[in-house]
Amino acid sequence: MKGWEFTGTHQPLQIVEKPDPKAKPGYVVLKTLAGGLCHSDVSALDIESWMGSFNVPVIMGHEVCGRIVEIGEGVEGFAIGDIVAVCPLYAKDGTTPGYTRDGGYGTMTTAPVEQLVKVPEGLPPEKAAAATDAGATSYHAVCTVGGAKPGMKVGIIGVGGLGQFAVRTAVLKGCEVYVATRKPSAQALALSLGAAEVKPSITDFADKNLDVIIDFAGAGKTTADALNTVKQYGKVVLVGMATDTSTIYTYSMIFKELTFMGSQGSTTEDLRGCLELLASGDLDPEIHTCKFEDIAEGIEKLRRGEVSGRLVCVYD
Repeated sequence: MKGWEFTGTHQPLQIVEKPDPKAKPGYVVLKTLAGGLCHSDVSALDIESWMGSFNVPVIMGHEVCGRIVEIGEGVEGFAIGDIVAVCPLYAKDGTTPGYTRDGGYGTMTTAPVEQLVKVPEGLPPEKAAAATDAGATSYHAVCTVGGAKPGMKVGIIGVGGLGQFAVRTAVLKGCEVYVATRKPSAQALALSLGAAEVKPSITDFADKNLDVIIDFAGAGKTTADALNTVKQYGKVVLVGMATDTSTIYTYSMIFKELTFMGSQGSTTEDLRGCLELLASGDLDPEIHTCKFEDIAEGIEKLRRGEVSGRLVCVYD
């Protein structure tokens, strides 16, 4: 097998050749069909504090869709030939693809059975791979943590790779969706996804009585603005990590009796829900593809902010 290996911060990814993986108990071996590229991989390459999350050297890529080619002892419910998506979190042994075990930037990879979700028939691998992180993370924030239900008024801050999934998911769940983004292209995208209104700031919706606001920017002020804007007894969910600090107006927290929650990643149930929406065709995010040999170039495009939507490597 071949893969793009990560060895440390400020070091470029390098293509390496390794022996094909073997299926240990509780695991399957996958021939990678698609591997998503993520901005967090850029952060790992650029920011030293990320090194604590990795066992290096490791083949990067935590967004994986693949075909099962070998099954380990004790694996039930899956068969050789099944096409599966891999939930990056909650492996029993604590491993994560692309971080602590070889991931989706490799032509082959492995996954424990508890992280596997079968991909609905006919769903392209690149969409399934994008669902494992951006899609399912957004689904988790909107539905599981945010508690989106028909008739609710939902605010979304940011319409990037995650935000576009979130806007459409909330609309499909029957919510009235109000989006805050400054970029004209993102504003147009949000409206095309079914948003009721789009404004530059979430504070522009102070009169809308929003039940929940989900902050995909996490830029400090965006979080503070969300807490000041959401309705009495409302909820704010924080997903974005543009900054690690925010100054919160405690008056709003106390006198409005707000709920403020973080949302990280997703579960296999979230991933399954996202895959079902994708398979229906009602959720159709903007996805761009590249080839295996272009992964390093794709990382550079992410670093330069040249990718709208999601970028996914599709394997031959």
